[in-house]
Amino acid sequence: MDILALNCGSSSVKYQLFDWNRGEVIAKGMVERVTVGDSFIVHEVPGRETYREEYECPSHETAIHLIIKILADAEHGVVKMIDEISAVGHRVVHGGEKFTRSVMIDDEVLAGIREVQHLAPLHNPPNIAGIEAALSVLPDVPHVAIFDTAFHQTMPEHAYTYPLPHEWYTKYGVRRYGFHGTSHLYVSKRAAVLLGKDPRDCNIITMHIGNGVSHSAIKGGISVDTSMGLTPLEGAMMGTRCGDIDPAIPMFIQQQENLGPKEIDSILNKKSGVLGVTGQYTDRRDVLEGIEEGDERCRLALEIEAYRLKKYIGAYAAAVGGIDAVVFTAGVGEMAWQIREKALEGLEFMGIILDREKNRNTQTRKTENIITTPDSKVKVFVIPTDEELVFTEDVVAILEGTYTDHMKFDYSFCHKEFQRK
Repeated sequence: MDILALNCGSSSVKYQLFDWNRGEVIAKGMVERVTVGDSFIVHEVPGRETYREEYECPSHETAIHLIIKILADAEHGVVKMIDEISAVGHRVVHGGEKFTRSVMIDDEVLAGIREVQHLAPLHNPPNIAGIEAALSVLPDVPHVAIFDTAFHQTMPEHAYTYPLPHEWYTKYGVRRYGFHGTSHLYVSKRAAVLLGKDPRDCNIITMHIGNGVSHSAIKGGISVDTSMGLTPLEGAMMGTRCGDIDPAIPMFIQQQENLGPKEIDSILNKKSGVLGVTGQYTDRRDVLEGIEEGDERCRLALEIEAYRLKKYIGAYAAAVGGIDAVVFTAGVGEMAWQIREKALEGLEFMGIILDREKNRNTQTRKTENIITTPDSKVKVFVIPTDEELVFTEDVVAILEGTYTDHMKFDYSFCHKEFQRK
């Protein structure tokens, strides 16, 4: 059984084909510059050279047609016939309050996703376009929606409610939703395994740090708070997003610079964060190189990011009443030892004792590592995330009728003998 996972953005479509019987990824890739011109596909198959092809994709439907064509191609493909694909899993960024778990897509579900697209106008429309395109290209296989927001729907009312006019919530759905749910789910379950505990007996802070950054406070195995809010803009400092700021600043700058709402929104989402501070970088590797070369704005960007990470660790430890572990994941969380070291510096009073040598030697996206000393009361793990595996297992379980909420569902990675492939 081969499961195709699709992640449709406004101008890209990421894909992965997973062979369920063999338990491994057999192909993955991305179509870039969809709808904007000069589009192309990058296709990767283990053991082969990466294949790249220029192919004009004016729509998501064309892009998905291209993916199917490559997957079944005689030279570059991995399946002989397209009907070898048993199901398709779709990443949907925002499910609002309507969707608390992954679901089989039908007309009612698609209508529900449309109903909440005003909450994620940059993300849900391309997600919907991708679903509609895939349904057109692969009409005879099951399609499943996996929601970024679902994992965080366990937050209590006092954590997700903003101190704003209450009718904004009742009329427009303004509240904290959170994102990166599949990543937080995966690494928190893996951390419980590494601790040798049942997830229900663990308090864990998970820190997903990539270009986008979010943190989750997990108490007794469920999310009770998370740093992103109504949109992915709130929370930590990110590659191009500002994260937490004084909400009066945008109005102040709007008046000073005579800017419109769309221009302000673009600045906060695309020109702030690490890019805003450094003036030129979003990739933390470039920032670290800049520090080596004496760039003071790069140094400041690192200091700001690490300081804000540290504050979230302290706040979430208080929120859950003490923690068993902190988990770093995603590209920056897994690779940038300098940011981890700076964020954990001075937290010995909380029971976090960093092993600096282990931390500095942990720069990999392949293995799970502990970077604290044996006598550290709170363990700190670096765990490579695997959102696609969550996608795949949700899809298969829905097909087999065994799927339930994540505290009851028996994911393969919740077991001690589990090994990443």
